[in-house]
Amino acid sequence: MRLTPRRDSADPTHRQPHLRRLGALAVALVTVLAGGAMTDRGTVDAQAATGPTGGDHSGHAYVLSPEQEAAALALQLAPVRGSEFRADCSSKGRSPDDPIVRWGQAGTSHVHEFFGNRTTDAYSTLTSLASGTTTCNPSVDLSAYWVPTLYQNGVPKAPEHVTVYYQGITDRLNVKPHPRGLKMVVGNPLATSADQNPAARWSCRGYPEASRDFMSCPAGSRLETYLDFPTCWDGKNLDSADHKSHMAFGIGGAGGYCPSSHPVPVPRLELLITYPVTGGGLSLAGTRNGANVTSAPGYTFHGDFFNAWNAAELQRRVTNCIVAGYICGNDGNPIQQ
Repeated sequence: MRLTPRRDSADPTHRQPHLRRLGALAVALVTVLAGGAMTDRGTVDAQAATGPTGGDHSGHAYVLSPEQEAAALALQLAPVRGSEFRADCSSKGRSPDDPIVRWGQAGTSHVHEFFGNRTTDAYSTLTSLASGTTTCNPSVDLSAYWVPTLYQNGVPKAPEHVTVYYQGITDRLNVKPHPRGLKMVVGNPLATSADQNPAARWSCRGYPEASRDFMSCPAGSRLETYLDFPTCWDGKNLDSADHKSHMAFGIGGAGGYCPSSHPVPVPRLELLITYPVTGGGLSLAGTRNGANVTSAPGYTFHGDFFNAWNAAELQRRVTNCIVAGYICGNDGNPIQQ
């Protein structure tokens, strides 16, 4: 008999995911209704954002097409019912590097918080990551993950905990593992308003509200953010010039399909990052008016993923957890209750 516990059984650090989804629903509905976005099978390409260039982080700038924005929002609301595995990670430190957008250019990016592979720097390659170790459990996940550093009153705040979920959302029965060496980014760090970055979501642990900008969490709570990556791959490219065009969001929410331009469904990679932070005075590392700063608003949140999983272990988890419909623990085995 298959037993798939609710996430609050599998994840004691986060006991009210349904409240978070309700909060996200409110944000999503307002955005979609305001923009009149509708999904369409034929239109999936996102468009490069206009904004400051030069020595900035413009490689991350990305405004989704209306169809892809609607798809991304629908996937944010997708419930997970017995089809996921996870890695639990801690920060390995921060640096002004970005091995995807500014590869080989040490110290030229805004400051990022890195977790996962301990060797990650501006010169990281699949070969270097494969030779490294990780801050994640399981140790077979040698991937590199990074997001902009959070600041409170000018002081950097490392995450208290990072959970990386791999979930069966789009075309679950046909999901393939992320190919080794895949790079992808999500979010718009050059957003000038909350409506320009549907990837950004902030909430307070134990409260249903969610926002694209920072929330001031009360004492006894914690600041949290969720970041969802695309679920469809073009089946050819491990990267693209803008680091995004080789990926797309699946159409139709939970149980939906991949567009013909990106026919390969992959697990939804979702980062749940918890910070030991309450109250205000919050900002992000980012790029504003062409300069790297530590004062960017919450709606500029974004993230990067460089896949260096052990290929056999990733395949095992996709087959035994996602396709088979189980919630699995860090060891890639089903959690029983």
